[in-house]
Parts: sequence; structure tokens; C-alpha cells
Amino acid sequence: MEMNMILAFLVFYPMIGALVSYIIGRFHKTARDYSADFVVISEFAVTLYLFCTFDGSRILSFSIDSFAGLGIGFVLDGFRSVYTLTAALMWMMTTVFSKEYFKHYHNRNRYYLFMLLTLGATMGVFLSADLYTTFIFFEMMSFTSYVWVAHDERKASLRAAETYLSVAVIGGMAMLMGLFLLYHELGTLEIAALLRLAKACPDKTLLYVAGGCITLGFGAKAGVFPLHIWLPKAHPVAPAPASALLSGILTKSGIFGMIVVSCNLLYGDGDWGSVILLLGCITMFGGALLALFSVDLKRTLACSSMSQIGFVTVGIGMQGLLGEENTMAAMGTLLHMVNHSLIKLVLFMAAGVVFMNVHMLNLNEIRGFGRKKPLLHFIFLMGALGIGGIPLWNGYISKTLLHESIVEYTQLLKEGVLMPAMFGVGAMKCIEWIFLISGGMTVAYMVKLYVAVFIEKNSDADRQEQFDGMKQYMNWQSKLALTVSAVLLPLMGCLPGIIMDFLAKRGIGFMNAEALGETVHYFSINNLKGALISVIIGAALYGLILRPFFMRKTEAGRIYVNLWPSRLDLEDHFYRPLIVVLCAVCGFFARVCDSLVDGVVVLLRKTVYRDKALPFELSEGTVFTYQLGRLMNKIEEWIEKKFPNEKRRHHEFIHELAMIHLEIRENRMVITRSLSFGLILFCVGLILTTVYLLIVYK
Repeated sequence: MEMNMILAFLVFYPMIGALVSYIIGRFHKTARDYSADFVVISEFAVTLYLFCTFDGSRILSFSIDSFAGLGIGFVLDGFRSVYTLTAALMWMMTTVFSKEYFKHYHNRNRYYLFMLLTLGATMGVFLSADLYTTFIFFEMMSFTSYVWVAHDERKASLRAAETYLSVAVIGGMAMLMGLFLLYHELGTLEIAALLRLAKACPDKTLLYVAGGCITLGFGAKAGVFPLHIWLPKAHPVAPAPASALLSGILTKSGIFGMIVVSCNLLYGDGDWGSVILLLGCITMFGGALLALFSVDLKRTLACSSMSQIGFVTVGIGMQGLLGEENTMAAMGTLLHMVNHSLIKLVLFMAAGVVFMNVHMLNLNEIRGFGRKKPLLHFIFLMGALGIGGIPLWNGYISKTLLHESIVEYTQLLKEGVLMPAMFGVGAMKCIEWIFLISGGMTVAYMVKLYVAVFIEKNSDADRQEQFDGMKQYMNWQSKLALTVSAVLLPLMGCLPGIIMDFLAKRGIGFMNAEALGETVHYFSINNLKGALISVIIGAALYGLILRPFFMRKTEAGRIYVNLWPSRLDLEDHFYRPLIVVLCAVCGFFARVCDSLVDGVVVLLRKTVYRDKALPFELSEGTVFTYQLGRLMNKIEEWIEKKFPNEKRRHHEFIHELAMIHLEIRENRMVITRSLSFGLILFCVGLILTTVYLLIVYK
């Protein structure tokens, strides 16, 4: 196989594998599981081969020029080789784990179909050479992953899936508008050409508008405030393997697009960087705050994902502020993307082990589950220490780099090397403390989860005895997938100069950053000080606030309570009411216009055009069902005359066909009134219109 063709293979091979596995699953479930395992393992093997043989000194590319006018293109560089490998690793581990997790689930065939389709679409996003290709696979990924959230078809799952799809469609509409504006202004959507053409653009106004629209679309998928609302809703109801991928990889596809805009289209723009930094701070702090209040294991991890995406977004914003001095921020951005992906792989699969054994996620109900399970204890602890930014674990390395980029920018402002954009020295000091406090909140909520699941005893003694008696709580394949994933976290943290710097050096070119000329001393006193401050803040929050105020005494003992006010739910108390109001206002004007047209038509029919009365009006059914019923009645009468039979039941086909028609119409109305169905049809129409315009006006 030609090397360039491998890029197309990475995208389309999982999609073909999805269809093959689905067909196999119609006849043999076990064979389907092995087929899916083979697809993801071979996909990982190819990405690992590319990662090991491709040093980033040259770029692989592949394109299909005839596709929809503009064509689609794929490219492999250092950043893409890192993230395709990360995605393939996560898909391999979650697919192996899925075999046991879905043992008692229905619709497993459907899950594997859309899981593999999403893998191909995700590879298409990360390998895309232009934003048109990114958009196509990004929207495809949104539709296929929608099925994950709605998988068990419960009311809560369908509502969360509806929210997820709504945010995805709104983001896609905004992104498409931005792409049209960008193509009009620069004449291309090729990612590699954006930096050069944007610098030569005399008027930046349209670039800001286009960049804002595109960032809105990508930020919605990433879970950046204020379009984060799907994250806390989708993760708790989605299956744990799907939650790991939603949090670890699909959010990073949104970050990928934000990097394209911030580090290419608006490279070194201080005002733009300030806005992204502000959004990052709100997302980082807000997600950690929500996680502190949550008493659901997976919801806490979901809110944590929002917070960690905020950390990454802070890194993107700092790159805009630092301009050509963005190396430290670029390293921190890339490494925290990778670290968060791997950490959430471990934590969500560990949460999946809990759920598949007890089918509960509330901390009061699963309390004490892991007390006598040393392997699960080790696995969860590795993830908790990693995400908490504890030295010798991978999260510490990336958070240190992000923190140092804030310190570096503040120092450059003090020295007068850089002029402040929106934030001066004082504001940057506040941002640094928000960063450290958010890190402390991360430590606090992870300690809460760890203590509840692995240290405390359940208030129900019988349930605790049942938990302690679970010896075979996962099979050897699941143990292998979770253990290997968990071991990576301290390994990367203990060898930052070998592993982390290597990954950073390979990938930061995508962000137009130069390799750092000096060695970063990750374990110096200055760097350890930031982690120590966060740990102290986390310990204080847990000991002085969470334990005394977030737990309530009952007859059975102390229980965890969620004190977050329900009225602060943005979706239920802002977005949905806003949509209702908009629909009502737009509907009113539509009805007024419709009434005016109807009035004109009625006036014309009463004056210029003299309508004749209808000879008859059907009481039920349609003309078709009426005529067909009459014909069938006559056929039945003829059969009765020729072959009389007293036992034969007489049919009134006109009525029966009318009832069948009514039932079909009611079922169709139920489906078409579904918001999810309407959004899907809208987006299909949007995509077809886009393809048509690109073909006609190419």
C-alpha cells in the first residue's frame, strides 16, 4: 500500500469494518465482538506504525479532488500522528472493555456499528487537511455519536441525546456560516495556508466574525462555556465506554478546531487570545465547581471533563497572548489534551466497572464498593492522581507548563516586553490564582470520589458485605485494558523528558510554535510550588467544606447531598425557555403572514373565483383509501356470491383502510414532532444544500 493511501485507510477502514461487523452480528454475536476487536486493534497497529516511522520531517497527504466540488483531503504531520495514535489507543481499550460491559445490554449490534463509524469520522477530523473536510467528518461524528447517548432509550437518555444533538446542530450551523465567510475572504479553507493568507489580509473584521462562528461550532463540541450544557447530561446516561470516548476524544475534536482558528487564522492576536482565555477560565472554574457539588460518579467525571477542557482552552488563549513566545503554552496545550484523554479513559472505565456490577452511580449507593478490590483501587487511584496534577503523574507535567505560561506572560508584561491586550499584570495574577484554585478543586472532588468508593463503608451493612464478596468483578480482558491504560499515567509523569517532551516537540509545530531551546526542569522548587499550592487548597476544601457542609447526618449515618440549586440549571432555566420564546415569537409572525395569505385566497375565491360546492366530503380516510375500500368490498361480494360460506367474516374495507391510514398518520406525527428527528432532517438538508452550492459555484 502506498504510504499516502494509509491516511484514507485510517478513515474508511473502520466504517467498512462497522458494516461488516453489523452484518456478522445479525447471525453470531460473539463473532461480531471479535470482528470489532480486530478492526480497532488493526487500526491501532497502523497508527502506531505511522507514529514510529513518521518523524514529522515530511508530510503525508491524500486527497479526493472530485468530491463535492472542493474535494476532501487528509494530511499527517506531527500533531496528527500523536492524536490519531491516542484516539486509536482509546478505541481499542474501550472496545475490548465493551465486550464485558455490554453483556446484559440490548442493541449491542447497533452500538458496535455506530462506535466504529464514529472512529472513522473522528480520524477524518484529526487528519483533515482543510476545514471543509473537517466540517464533513465533524458533522458525521456528531450524528453517529448521538446514538451512544441515546443507547438505552430511557427518558433521561433520550432527553440528554436531544440536548447533545441540539448543541451539535446549532454549532454546525454557526461553523458552516463561518466557513462560507472565510472562504469568501481568503479563497481557501486549507489549514496550512490560513496563517499566510490571514497575515496578508488587510481587514481583520471579517476574520473575527468567521473565526467567532467557527469557534462557536467547535467550542460546542469541546464543552466550552456557555455551550457546555450537554456534558453533565450526556455522560451519566451514556454507556461508560462511550463516555470515555465522548470525554477523552470527541471533545478534543472541538479543541482541534479551536487550535486551527486561534493558532493559524488569528495567530498572535492579543484581543482574540484574551477572549479565549476568559472563556477558558470560566469553563475551568465552573466545571470544577459543578463537580464539587455532584454526588453521581459519572456526572462528577463529566463536570471534571468540562473543567479540564477549560485548562486546555486557557493554554490556547495564552498562545494568542504570548504570540511568538508561545512555546510553553503550546506544549502545555498539547500535553494536557493527551493527558486528559488518557486519564478519562481510565476513570470512566473504572466507573464502568462499578456500574456493570451494581447498576448504580450515586455515591451513597456505591459507597465502599472498592474497599476489597486492590486492582480497581490501583486503577482509579492512578487516574485520580493524574487528573489532580500530583507530581510524578502525567497531569502534573501539562498543568505545570500551562501555569508557567501564565507566569511567563505576567513577567513579560512587568518587564514591558509585551503590551497588555485586555488583561494587565493585576488581572493576570487573578487568572493565575483561578488556575491554582481550580486545580485545588480538582484535588478536592477526586478525593471525595476516592474516599467514598474505596475508603468509607456503605451505610447498609448487607450491601457492604455483598460488595466485599465480589471477587470476579471483571474478566481478564477488562483487567488488561484498564491496567495497561492506568500504568501509562505514572510512566509518562516519571519520564517527562523522554516521553512528554518528545510528544510536545513532535506536535507543537501544528500550533506554529518553535521547539523550546532549553530543558524544562519539571521538578524544580518553583514548578513544584504551584502543584503544592493546589494540593493544599484541595485538602482545605475537602476537610473544611466538603466533609462538614456537603454531607448530612441521618439515622443511617452521614450521606452525600447535592446542594447545587436547581434553578441554576442553564439548560432548563435559560436555553429551553429561550427556545420556547423564540419559537412563540417566530410562530406568531408566521401565523400572521399565513393568515394574510389565507385571507387573500379566501377573498379571491369568494369574488373573482366562484367556488363550487363539493359533491361530498369524506367522513374518514382519503380518496385513495375510499376508492380502494370500495373495490375490495366489491371483490368480497363477488367471492361471496360465487363461493358462499356462512363462517366467512364480512369486512368493511372502507372503514378498515381509513383506520389503518389514521394509525400510520398518527405514528408519523409522533416521529416528526420529535426534536431529534427535526434536527436530523434539518442538518441533512443543510448538508445537501452545501454540497449543491459547492458543486454549482466551484
